[in-house]
Amino acid sequence: MSKTRVVIVGASHGGHQSILELLKRYRDVDIKLFEAGDFVSFMSCGMELYLENSVTDVNDVRNFSPDDFAENKNVAILNNHQVTKINADKKTVTVIDTTDNSSQDYPYDKLILSSGVTPKSLPVAGADLENVFLMRGFDWATKIKSKLEDAAVKNITVVGAGYIGIEAAEASVKAGKNVTLIDVLDRPLGTYLDSEMTDILQKHLEEKGVKVVTGAKIAAYTGDKAVTGVKTDTAEYPSDLVIQAAGVQPNTDWLKGTVDLDDRGWIKTNEYLQTNLPDVYAIGDATLAYSIPADNHVPIALATVVRREARYVVKHLFEKNPALPFSGVVGSSALSVFDYHFAESGLNSFTAKRSNVDIKSSFYSGSLRPAYVPAGKNNPEVYVQLFFNPSSHVLLGGAILSTYDVTAQGNVLALAIQHKLTVEDLADADFFFQPGFDRQWSILNVAAQHALGEKDF
Repeated sequence: MSKTRVVIVGASHGGHQSILELLKRYRDVDIKLFEAGDFVSFMSCGMELYLENSVTDVNDVRNFSPDDFAENKNVAILNNHQVTKINADKKTVTVIDTTDNSSQDYPYDKLILSSGVTPKSLPVAGADLENVFLMRGFDWATKIKSKLEDAAVKNITVVGAGYIGIEAAEASVKAGKNVTLIDVLDRPLGTYLDSEMTDILQKHLEEKGVKVVTGAKIAAYTGDKAVTGVKTDTAEYPSDLVIQAAGVQPNTDWLKGTVDLDDRGWIKTNEYLQTNLPDVYAIGDATLAYSIPADNHVPIALATVVRREARYVVKHLFEKNPALPFSGVVGSSALSVFDYHFAESGLNSFTAKRSNVDIKSSFYSGSLRPAYVPAGKNNPEVYVQLFFNPSSHVLLGGAILSTYDVTAQGNVLALAIQHKLTVEDLADADFFFQPGFDRQWSILNVAAQHALGEKDF
């Protein structure tokens, strides 16, 4: 009996989870995973830990290695193999072996696209100068690390104040560099948090030595052979190294004319994560994920999203019409910014506006523990923001921030949003109390009660 041939494109979280699910659920499958890069499979979200010497080795910052499946005859991991075309009529993919530029067609019965995204290099003069780097992937990680250890590199400019940019700035400060952080938005982390929290974090970044420049448009990178400065529309900043963290774009140029894409290049899928081609599925960062709170398809580039999508696709891989559509995701993340830690889930003012969702917000600050515990390290201030439907009070988003690590509370918010709980539900939710950890009403209870106009307990 012949095995079902499953081809997977991309070796990051989606590809890895797809293999795990296939092996768990099915016996007669022949799995081939193609990865264009040399290294399988670097976790860019772990790059800051590597740059700060907080990991065992750069080669360990990965989801898996080909050796993990070496003894399984049903799995072949082929790195340095770039898929360039889907031949839907023949049910094959054309693959180039980048080590010798040879080409070969491989057949598939089922095809899972997890091609991911690529970082944007700004289309400005000087982008091709030496020491203008991107911050994604194994090769860039090792290059940046060498520059952080180079005493000749004194001034580093980070372009983009999202998660990756913040991580780059912090790692550079800890390496003893002079750091300028530039963003076109009016505040750092502006797509993740509302101003009540970003105001706190911007001040903290500046206290730690980061020069924060917002509302600035990059005009050019200056220099002769190597970069020496970053010119904006209002000023120029000396730069021995530029780290670009100005967003990503879907890795889908090779799919144009074959797979349906939207006008920005994101892969279109139906409610079952199927593309327009028979037996071809798409998951992960190159697609638009169904957001439960937005009730809309939006780009959510998170490992948590693609792994859930991979589990769903493989579970229903051999069903022509799955009984249930993919239920969607909330979209949750967390980040440390020097001494502060935050977690956010669902929508905020920026993302709600982008999806035309009407929201109401409430911002609360209070101590983590009872008042009889002295304020300070063991009883810090905690900030909570909630976003909810103005009419139904269904929770649509939230964020929590403190110098104490309260990021696990972000998972509580995510679960509440996923199950469409109301502010009233959160206000009454039964959480534990122990004064060494929290208050008689948990910080999320109190934040929800505050949103309902109740006095602080």
